[in-house]
Amino acid sequence: MHDHPSPADTLRAALTGLLEDLPPRAAATAVDRLIANYRGDTPTGAPILRDRADVAAYAAYRMPATFEAVHAALRAFAAAAPADWAPAAHTDIGGGTGAATWAVGATWPGERPVTVLDWAEPALALGRELAGHHPGLAGARWQRARIDASLTVAPTALVTISYVLGELTEDDRARVVDVAARAATDAVVVVEPGTPDGYARVIAARDRLVAAGFRVAAPCPHSDTCPIVPGADWCHFSARVSRSSLHRRVKGGSLAYEDEKFSYVAAVRDPGPAAEGLAPAARRVVRKPQIRKGQVLLDLCDGDGVLRKATVTKRHGALYREARDADWGDAWPGA
Repeated sequence: MHDHPSPADTLRAALTGLLEDLPPRAAATAVDRLIANYRGDTPTGAPILRDRADVAAYAAYRMPATFEAVHAALRAFAAAAPADWAPAAHTDIGGGTGAATWAVGATWPGERPVTVLDWAEPALALGRELAGHHPGLAGARWQRARIDASLTVAPTALVTISYVLGELTEDDRARVVDVAARAATDAVVVVEPGTPDGYARVIAARDRLVAAGFRVAAPCPHSDTCPIVPGADWCHFSARVSRSSLHRRVKGGSLAYEDEKFSYVAAVRDPGPAAEGLAPAARRVVRKPQIRKGQVLLDLCDGDGVLRKATVTKRHGALYREARDADWGDAWPGA
């Protein structure tokens, strides 16, 4: 009996194949330039990815991390959603080469109508090529669209917006989230880099979704105002990513992995198919647990919208063993 490769392994292999025709130095140089552009503070109306070489280099460098972050967010959402719920159709706004479509397929296997909207034709073309390695994406539509206030999206069960809001003006961000809220019959998931600015964009999107009649499924155990004081801290999580040889060439060092920090919100239309039986975490671990001798220190966001610290000791028995295994971002039982 043969083990099938995971979607993450399949994606990595497909991305490695892209670089065979690109000189290593050229790929590393392209990634350096693109990272500098993406870290700029001025949103642009023009696609930064100019041609196939740009897209191949950047996809090989960033797509595994985007996949792992979105997959982690979707797993948390799936844990809160009704057990028999899966998205009947999926639209990815600003999806580029399609990392979020791979993450949705890894979370809820099977075929479904998939549409990827992006303004960069080279990214869409490469996404289509990569999708040839994924049976569930064989029928996906890769459609060019401006990701701004003029965007229109047909009704669909699940809308994802990952790693794109930072490229938009504040007005366009608000309009795009509103468009997603109108289009999604079941759920919207927004993922951004785990920086203070990325978190601020996620919170703004969360507020708009709640105002539009959505309930938060993850990571928050509640749909009330976030208890974190703006500017004092930010809510983010971490996903482990296997580093490719391109990662090591660009960043230096020899670690086989790195940790991708991300912020996210998954919200469901209420009433709606994903809201019926929705069970958000009673509490969420919002910091890396601190393991001390005989005790574990946890930072938790509670179901009543309050941040709490909890100390779990050996006296707690099974709960202590659970705390030692707890990870940043995990659900945690109520008091």
